[in-house]
Amino acid sequence: MNIVIEIIYAATIIVEFIIGSVANGFIALVNIIAWVKRRKVSSVDQILTALAVSRIDLLWSTLIITLISSLYPDLEMTVGIVRLNNNTWVVANHFSIWLATCLSIFYFLKIANFSNCIFLYLKWRFKKVFSGTLLVSLLFLFVNILVINRHIDTWSDESKGNLSCSPRSKDYTQFHRLILLINTMFTFIPFTVSLVAFLLLIFSLWRHLKNIRYSTKGSRDPSTVAHINALQMVVAFLLFYTVFFLSLATQVSTFEFREKHNLIFATLISSFTLVHSVVLVLKNSKLRQALLFVLWWLRCRLIEVQ
Repeated sequence: MNIVIEIIYAATIIVEFIIGSVANGFIALVNIIAWVKRRKVSSVDQILTALAVSRIDLLWSTLIITLISSLYPDLEMTVGIVRLNNNTWVVANHFSIWLATCLSIFYFLKIANFSNCIFLYLKWRFKKVFSGTLLVSLLFLFVNILVINRHIDTWSDESKGNLSCSPRSKDYTQFHRLILLINTMFTFIPFTVSLVAFLLLIFSLWRHLKNIRYSTKGSRDPSTVAHINALQMVVAFLLFYTVFFLSLATQVSTFEFREKHNLIFATLISSFTLVHSVVLVLKNSKLRQALLFVLWWLRCRLIEVQ
């Protein structure tokens, strides 16, 4: 890869890492301060705080793994580093994806309007739905880690007798393609759940607009606004989730040399976490007000300095 392109990607990753860490740290800090003051925290704030922490973990994991693979390719080939890199990234990515999926489920259950008895049961027992979703996701995480470590052990045994094993070797390429395929399969599960929640939200909005077609409230009644705001947040998540998922699938199908894709993949992950977190801040009234207060405070400090 051309050195100029590598520098551009590296600079982009660093900028996204800094902004993403600040944005997610801001979300977590605002919700923690609110929890300390009020001694209670809502379900959505719990999800947002956990999601922000997981996103910071994902950003740090991606940055460190990218640095290791780019600067020390020989070190990356050791079994211990391969195991550490894969397990660390899988855990960080798992909680980031599944907590965002829980957020999509939350918006669907709280905003959508269906008379179905199953929907109403889930709607009024969201905490149990949230806990159950996380428990099921932990089962998927356990299986994911188990399968990956099983393949790492198999690759390790085979590579011991292969003196030519390197990041460019055919054996390592096939091994890494297999790991990517496994991660893609497990990523597809929460993606499908979020997509279903999104489609049902659209259907709920369509029914609502159909019912108020002749109403004087028009399209700006509270229910419609809530539907649209929720859809905007879910769309932002799904859009970058789709890019992220397709990047995994593309690497599986077109993989040649891993170092050629490291910076691109890291850029996509960082942009995914960054943009979705910014959308969450702008669409959440409490976070948006806190952001405006911080910007106002910084503006006052700058005026005093001048």
